[in-house]
Amino acid sequence: MKFSLRQIEVFVAVARLGSVSAAADAIALSQSAVSMALSEFERQFDCRLFERIGKSLRINPLGEQLLPKAVELLDRAAEVEALLEGRTGLGSLRIGATLTIGNYLATLIIADFLQRHPEARVQLTVHNTATIVEQVAQYELDLGLIEGACRHPSLVTQPWVEDELVVFAAPDHPLAGQGVVTLERLMQERWILREQGSGTREVLEQALRRHHLEPSIRLELEHTEAIKRAVESGLGISCISRLALKEAFRRGSLVAMETPQLDLRRRFQFLWHRDKYQTTVLREFLAACQAMTAGAARSDLIDLPYIA
Repeated sequence: MKFSLRQIEVFVAVARLGSVSAAADAIALSQSAVSMALSEFERQFDCRLFERIGKSLRINPLGEQLLPKAVELLDRAAEVEALLEGRTGLGSLRIGATLTIGNYLATLIIADFLQRHPEARVQLTVHNTATIVEQVAQYELDLGLIEGACRHPSLVTQPWVEDELVVFAAPDHPLAGQGVVTLERLMQERWILREQGSGTREVLEQALRRHHLEPSIRLELEHTEAIKRAVESGLGISCISRLALKEAFRRGSLVAMETPQLDLRRRFQFLWHRDKYQTTVLREFLAACQAMTAGAARSDLIDLPYIA
């Protein structure tokens, strides 16, 4: 062959990170070694894989065609290496989860998964839906666990488990315990919501748009726990997953409101690149996720350990 796996590794690192220096740090080579390997790779085939823009490199159409095949080649090579070295266990997996899933489900699933497969290596990052979608699209993550919608043409989604959002308030709020709350009354309140790009925010806004309504936003926060604390402090009302509120409702520190006019149902979803080679560890982790939620009609009804 005219190319080496090292050249493929360099190409993938540069494609993911957009610069020689960042790629060098990621794969523990000098900048000169990375630059030389990439230049030699392009020279051997008399082609360009990147557009040079100042000190950054932007992958071109040929590079985009090559990237999924290169990523698959590296994944398969890692499995071959493990087999030849007598390592029969699973390899590594990079997972991205949105906040509700990451904080309340993913860590528990990963803990159980690693107990059963101690040789596996799992890296978990937690961001909003928009960020996870972009990272999976760029092959920075092997798998996404998301709450919001994904419309990226290169990505595949698979339904996982039902979830439902709920409007809630502090127990001393005037609307707490008042039975059904009308939309007109809700629109008189100040809201504390997740940031733009959040799947939770998107579901609420879609539900309100069906009634041509827009909430009065007092505060935007990136973290579910911060929203819960702000509502407990009396700063306003909010809307997040029942899963994230399960223990707060049990303790009585927060109270759910009845809003039957709002359709706040959604599904958690698995997300991966359609050109991504599904390694053994990826397939096993998907099976572990399905096993954890089997038989549960909704996320907050999953039999889980205590959730603070």
